[in-house]
Amino acid sequence: MNLKQLLSAMKEDQDFSQRLTAWAENSARPARHDTLSVDLHEELARTMKQRGIHRLYSHQVQAVQTALQGSNPVIATPTASGKSLGYIIPILHQTLCEPSTRSLLLFPTKALAQDQRSNIQSWIEELGADISTYTYDGDTPPNVRRTIRSAGHVVISNPDMLHTGILPHHTKWVRLFENLQYIVIDELHTYRGVFGSHVANVLRRLLRIAQFYGSDPVIIACSATIANPEQLAGRLTGREFELIDESGAPRGQKHILLYSPPVVNAQLGIRQNSLIAARGLVRRFLSNGIQTIIFARSRLQVEVLLSYLRHSVPRANIRGYRGGYLPGQRREIERGLRSGYIDGVVATNALELGIDIGSLQAAVLVGYPGTVASTWQQMGRVGRGKEVSAAVLVASSNPLDQHIINHPEYFFSQSPESALINPDNLLILVNHLKCAAFELPFSRGERFGGQQVEEILNYLAEYRILHQSDGKWYWMAEGFPAEDISLRSASRENVVIVDTTDNEPSVIGEVDEFSAPMLVHEGAIYLHETQQYQVEKLDLEENKAFVRKVDVNFYTDASMAVEVGVLDVMQQDECSTHDRYFGEVRLTAQPTKFKKVRFHTHENVGWGDIHLPPQEMHTSAYWISLDESVAGHFGKSELESGLLGLANLLAEVAPLYLSCDRNDLYVINQVRSPFTGRPTVFICDAYPGGVGFGQKLYDVEDQVLQSCEDLVRSCECSQGCPSCVGAVKEVSSLAKEAAVRLLHYLSAAQYAG
Repeated sequence: MNLKQLLSAMKEDQDFSQRLTAWAENSARPARHDTLSVDLHEELARTMKQRGIHRLYSHQVQAVQTALQGSNPVIATPTASGKSLGYIIPILHQTLCEPSTRSLLLFPTKALAQDQRSNIQSWIEELGADISTYTYDGDTPPNVRRTIRSAGHVVISNPDMLHTGILPHHTKWVRLFENLQYIVIDELHTYRGVFGSHVANVLRRLLRIAQFYGSDPVIIACSATIANPEQLAGRLTGREFELIDESGAPRGQKHILLYSPPVVNAQLGIRQNSLIAARGLVRRFLSNGIQTIIFARSRLQVEVLLSYLRHSVPRANIRGYRGGYLPGQRREIERGLRSGYIDGVVATNALELGIDIGSLQAAVLVGYPGTVASTWQQMGRVGRGKEVSAAVLVASSNPLDQHIINHPEYFFSQSPESALINPDNLLILVNHLKCAAFELPFSRGERFGGQQVEEILNYLAEYRILHQSDGKWYWMAEGFPAEDISLRSASRENVVIVDTTDNEPSVIGEVDEFSAPMLVHEGAIYLHETQQYQVEKLDLEENKAFVRKVDVNFYTDASMAVEVGVLDVMQQDECSTHDRYFGEVRLTAQPTKFKKVRFHTHENVGWGDIHLPPQEMHTSAYWISLDESVAGHFGKSELESGLLGLANLLAEVAPLYLSCDRNDLYVINQVRSPFTGRPTVFICDAYPGGVGFGQKLYDVEDQVLQSCEDLVRSCECSQGCPSCVGAVKEVSSLAKEAAVRLLHYLSAAQYAG
C-alpha cells in the first residue's frame, strides 16, 4: 500500500494509536512567486527558462535582490525550499557581467561541498560560460590546487580548510582576495557552541585579509529554522544582515506523529526500549516500499538499529550513515538514496544537513534530537515538493524525551532555540589571534572582531610568540599556528581504526581523539555497518586502534567518571535556600568500566575495566549550592538520593534552554563539595574554556528549576523512573520525593542580586 493508505491503516490500529500523544497534519500549501526588480544577464535568464524556472519563489527573489544590491541576506527557510538559488543566481549573474569576480562558498562538511559543486557545475555547463568552479579541501590534489588559486571563479571549501589551507597562505590567493565579491555561509545553524565560536574567529581572519586586499564582499548566509538566524549571522561575521524567513516554496501534506513506547514495568516505570519500538515502526514503512530515513542519537545506536532492521526486513536494502565511515562509502550511500536503490538509511545527524538524498517519504526519529530546531530539520528531510510524507518521533525513557512527548503543545508551539556561540572565549580568541598575526601583522589600535586585543598581543610578545616594533606586532615563533588548532574538538587528531583480521591490515574508519577512550578502548566491540570488531589495542600516542572481526551477541557501552574543582568564581548570588555561581573549573575525566549489553533484550551480560590515563580540561560552569538550613530537613540517604535525582533532572532539562546536546554538558553532584562545603550540583561545559552554557544557565536558573519541578511532578511513576529522576536501582526509592522537596525549597528562593 502507498503511504496515504498505510497512514489510514495505522490510524485504525488501536494498539498503535493509543501510544500516540499527538498526530498533527501540516496542510499542503501552494507556491508563492514574485518578480525580480533587476534584469539578470541574458544568458542566465535563458538558462533558467531552459531549466523550467520561469518564476522564482518569493524568498528567492528577496535574497537575490538583497545580494545584488550589496546588502547581506540571511535566508532562514525550511529544508528543500530552494535556498541555494538565493546565492547561485547572484554569483553567476555577477561573474557573467564581470569575469574577474570571485566567490568563496563555505559548507560545514566535505559532502555538502561536493554536493553543491555538482549543482553549480551543472548550471555552468548549461550556460556554456567560461566560469570555473572547484572544490578546495583536504582531498584536492596539489597540482589542481595551483589551478584553483589562479583560475577559480567559484571556490567551494569548508571552515577547516579555510582555517589551515587558505588563510595562512593568502599570498598565493591574491586573485581571489582582490576580487572577492561574495562569501556564502551555508548551514549557518551548525555553527554553534565550540565549533561556531572557532568559525566566527576564522571569519574575522577572512574579512581582515579581504580588507587588506581591498575587497568588501557581500555575505549570503543560509540557515535552517532557528530562533536567532539574524543575530547568529551577525555574531559570526560582525556584519548586519537582512532576514528572509518567509518561504514561498510549495509544501506537501505532512503527518507528524509523537509516539511513546509502552511501559513494560509499571512499578519501575520502565518503557519498551526506543530502538525496539522504532524497529517495528520502520518495518511497517519498509515492508510497504516506502523509502525511509531513521535518525538515531549516536553512532552506537545507528549500528545496533541497523542490525535489528536487516534481521527483521531482510529483503530491504538498508544502510547505515554516520561519522567514522570513509568518504567513498558515504558518497555511495548518498547516490543510492537519490536513485532509490537504497530503501532505508539509519543515520546520525550527519544526514540532518542539506545533502541531496532525493525525495524520501518517511522519517523516524529515535529519541528527541535535543532541540526543536534539529527535530524540524530532521523531519524536513522527507516530503519534498507536493508529495505526502510522514515523520514520527519515538520517545526514549529519558526525562527530556518524556517531557516533550507528554507535552506536545510545548513542541508544536515552541519557537526553535537560539544558537549560542562565544567567539571571545579567551582560549579560542588567543589561538586565532596567533593565526591572524601569522597571516598579517597587527597594528596599534586595530580591533579583532570588534574586540580590543592589545593586552593579549602584549602577553604573546612577552612569551616571544610575537615581536613588537614601531606599533606593530609580528609573528616570530617557529611553527604554523593553524595546524595546532582544531575547530571542532579539543584535539586535532583522529584515531584511525585498523582492521587486522587479514594479513594485510586496512583502515575501516576513524573516531575523534576525545571520544576514543569511550568507543575504542581495549575490549570494546566496535560496530561498522553491523560487522562487529573487537578492539585489541588502543595506541593513543600513534592515534590508532587495532581491531579484528568477531561474531558475538552483545555490544559494549562505557562509563566515565568525572571530578570537578573550582578555579575561579566570576559571578555569585546568595539567597535563603541556596547560592548560585558561575565560574571556571577544572574537570578530570576518566573512563572506568564498560558493560556488555545483549542485542534485542538489552540485558547486561558482563563488564570489564578500562585502563587509560585521565584527561584534564579547564572549562566554565554553573553550580548551585544548598544552604545548610535546607539540607538539615533531609536525612543523609534522602539527601544523597534527592541530590542525584535533581542532577539527573538538570542534565536533561538544561539542554532545552541551551540549544545543545546532553553530551555537551557534564553534570556532577557532590553531597559535600570541597569548595562550598555544602550539597552542590555542577553543570559544566564539556569544551575547553567553555562556550557560554554556564553563563546562560546562571541567567535563566528560575525557568530551568521550574521546568524540572513540572517534569518530576507530572511523571506518573511512584518512586522515580528513567523518565524523571532516574531508574530506582540507580537513585534509590527516595529520589523522587526528595527531589520534589528540594525543588520546592529552591523555587521559593529570593535572590538579593
